[in-house]
Amino acid sequence: MMAPARDALRQRALHFATTPLQALFAREPRRAEQLRFQLDGLTLDLSKQRLDVGVLTELVALAGERELTRWVEKLFAGDPVNVSEGRAAKHWQLRDLAARAPDVAEQLQRMETIVEQFFQRQWCGVRGDAVEHVINLGVGGSDLGPVMAHHALRDLPGVRSGGVSVHFVSSMDGSQLAPLLAQLDPARTVFVISSKSFITVDTLSNARTALAWLQQGLPGWSEGEIKQRHVFGVSAAPERMDAWGIPAANQLLFWDWVGGRYSVWSTIGLPIALSVGMQAFRDFLAGGHAMDQHFRGTPLMANLPVLLALTSIWNINYLDIHTRAILPYEGRLKFWPSYLEQLEMESNGKSVTRDGQGVADHTCPIIWGEVGPNAQHAFYQLLHQGTHTVACEYLLCATPSGASPELQAQHDLTLANALAQMQLMAFGDGILDDADQLPPHSRYRGGQPCTTLLLDALTPYSLGLLVALYEHKVFVEAVMWGINPFDQWGVEMGKQLATRLLPAVQGAAMPADLDGSTRALLEQIRSLREVSAAADLDKGRCRRASGPR
Repeated sequence: MMAPARDALRQRALHFATTPLQALFAREPRRAEQLRFQLDGLTLDLSKQRLDVGVLTELVALAGERELTRWVEKLFAGDPVNVSEGRAAKHWQLRDLAARAPDVAEQLQRMETIVEQFFQRQWCGVRGDAVEHVINLGVGGSDLGPVMAHHALRDLPGVRSGGVSVHFVSSMDGSQLAPLLAQLDPARTVFVISSKSFITVDTLSNARTALAWLQQGLPGWSEGEIKQRHVFGVSAAPERMDAWGIPAANQLLFWDWVGGRYSVWSTIGLPIALSVGMQAFRDFLAGGHAMDQHFRGTPLMANLPVLLALTSIWNINYLDIHTRAILPYEGRLKFWPSYLEQLEMESNGKSVTRDGQGVADHTCPIIWGEVGPNAQHAFYQLLHQGTHTVACEYLLCATPSGASPELQAQHDLTLANALAQMQLMAFGDGILDDADQLPPHSRYRGGQPCTTLLLDALTPYSLGLLVALYEHKVFVEAVMWGINPFDQWGVEMGKQLATRLLPAVQGAAMPADLDGSTRALLEQIRSLREVSAAADLDKGRCRRASGPR
């Protein structure tokens, strides 16, 4: 049975799908003002979306039918909103500095103690050398959030620096780890093993390689002594860190009610704090908490996460726009698109509702993107003149990250490009006086709906606002679709199959029920390895034959 708000939205969609955005501005003189919303130096502009206040009103009515307000209260009450795993989702509690739970406060204080030791150059390796490099070994939420925030905040004016150089390794194939190990001194290097479960194959494989490198480079020291000065663990499974031999003093904890992709606020943020200091990390938490308060207490028609989510629902379910480009015009936000890819697609890439039924609508769109100036020279051709309608999401900073005249001039150029590209995406060549004189291959159709997020400046606080905005956006969308955004069962089966296939890759008998394609690929891999091994053997014989006489 169709809901009244949904029926009304379908009727509105017939009109807005074919109405040029320029016509909406001509018809609504106050459109830019009515569709602009603000909070603490963050502006959300929806005026270049194919909607109006009437559409938002109907979407809010639909949110009422889906009991959004009740679900928001369940989230903040600590109810088990992660229904498939019977868990609460209390990542928001990590950033409430005033009402922080005792166990959360204890871990934050332990993290601060560790960070200060590194900043004061008081953390030394087994030989007594002050540590200069920290390598974070993690994957998924234990990597993407810290990488994004580290790159965004390091070396910002006013942000503390002078600790250690922080590096990130996520790939299990060694391609990231090996070059680092080749250039670093084990006596001055510490590893942080970040894994919620502490059984993640990718991460522990890198950890074993790292430990072997430390042992080889620090002869004469026991494994226990090396781990005491060169290895930290961050996990929700202290018993597994114990079993791995990580000293209790080097363990930082978080909890099963913190999902991996929501864990950047927890001790998983250790590498961020090691980059920018604890005050900046606390400012980041404070920005997230401010968004929590806004989300929980603001009417839906002025609520930024709700409006951002409902706009996404409108594009996906009513305008049939199933892909979204993330386009930050700030080089420090280079990893923002990949961070959102996980946050949104792993959370809401679901086809089954909370009660086990198939979903009635499409859920999460395909999300992708790149820093805007790079994107202009890569895929903007498709956005401007291709055949796909793509929702475009621009992220801008009004003021630059540095104060020099040169940086100001470059930042001005970046903003001019962003504003111009949005104009062209939304309005096409209709903004030009001589558009009718252009040949067909030079025309721009426009009509790409654009959302703009404008930060007064990129700071730890504003980044916290931004990250929490999207976390709550994801939750609102999940409520609207009736799905659980806090599990990720689709990730698990591939890991199980990989474990089953590993012996065959290493030369053992292949499973009898293996499909023809996988069997053929394994046979080719084995054959190529045999050829490579034979070639290496021949080279060795040649070297011995041509040795000193």
